[in-house]
Amino acid sequence: MTIADIKKTNETKMAQSIAAFSHTLSKIRTGRPSPSMLDTVQVDYYGSMVPLSQVANVSLLDARTLSVQPWEKTMGAKIEKAIRDSDLGLNPSSMGELIRVPMPPMSEERRKELTKVVRTEGENAKVSVRNLRRDANESVKKLVKDKLASEDDQKRAEADIQKETDNRISEIDKLIAGKEHEIMAV
Repeated sequence: MTIADIKKTNETKMAQSIAAFSHTLSKIRTGRPSPSMLDTVQVDYYGSMVPLSQVANVSLLDARTLSVQPWEKTMGAKIEKAIRDSDLGLNPSSMGELIRVPMPPMSEERRKELTKVVRTEGENAKVSVRNLRRDANESVKKLVKDKLASEDDQKRAEADIQKETDNRISEIDKLIAGKEHEIMAV
């Protein structure tokens, strides 16, 4: 493995870490509902637990309500129960074949709790990026120790890795600030 390989692998892993953080942020509820909020809900479908998206169509009905349209009429009660039992704090109501999921308004206290959650997740993402930096630097040092690279190469590689780390951490900070703004907007 060369220094270029190490840097390339490091960039890829850092990008994956940012993508995972972004995905985590998308699940944190803001004032507006999003169909992706129900992605974590698992429904009992003939004895096996499957994601809600595999047994129903989830869409936005209006600014405060999600609609869930089961593909099979018999699944309505099971879907309703799964949404109610999830840790999302939602109370669905059935209207014929359509299940409406109204979003309760968020209190100021709840908004502040969510910003703390966002910051914690952001810090976890930063730790992940820093761990990747450490691993990449150790790989470069191992190359130098094995006499496959010079110390000058090591210094340049560590500077490049640090620059990449700084860029990723600033990207995480921007994502955190954007999500906090979104949560606090009434």
